[in-house]
Amino acid sequence: MDQSTPPAYGLWSLVIINSLVFIIFAFSFAKPQSSRDWRSFGAFSAFLVALFTEMYGFPLTIYLLSGWLSSKFPGVNLMSHDAGHLLEVLFGWRANPHFGPFHLLSAVFIGGGFWLLSSAWRVLYDSQQRHTLATTGAYARIRHPQYVGFVLIMFGFLLQWPTILTVLMFPVLVVMYVRLAITEEKWAKREFGEEWVGYASRTPRFIPRLDNKQAGHHHA
Repeated sequence: MDQSTPPAYGLWSLVIINSLVFIIFAFSFAKPQSSRDWRSFGAFSAFLVALFTEMYGFPLTIYLLSGWLSSKFPGVNLMSHDAGHLLEVLFGWRANPHFGPFHLLSAVFIGGGFWLLSSAWRVLYDSQQRHTLATTGAYARIRHPQYVGFVLIMFGFLLQWPTILTVLMFPVLVVMYVRLAITEEKWAKREFGEEWVGYASRTPRFIPRLDNKQAGHHHA
């Protein structure tokens, strides 16, 4: 390797720093309290650690796919940091991948996810203080904005830096969030009764309706 070129991997301090920064950042928005909160946050944190380990530490995905990638893209330095942006590589983007379409789209999902976490937490905290059902702000559009926020962030990172491990983790975590959401709904129905039933009937679980005035049977 050219001595003037800094190594792209084996940078374990960056793995630790980036993991901590994003985990603490998400923690400041999500503020887990119950065991369910900690489970969802813990799984999200594991996803980030797996991601940054491959981004700066050990590029397992690049190694496992190196034979195929080398034959398919002979001009690409697979051990460079830029090559880790696999979607840009696969679709022929040869300029700076940080300005590539998938990287820019990932920033929208990640930023949107953190915004959703933040706005949802303010509503949830206020309702918890008053022991009422959270139905305003993001909760007026969907019933589980915090879980949707986590999924948006993870999907954004998948677009930016897909790895075999995180691609495998993603659907498992989505299923886990869905199950946690359903468990929370059973608790909320016991706690708030008819108020919850009315809220659930007009508010989708995860995907907001385009027409906010539409009401009817609830769906995910």
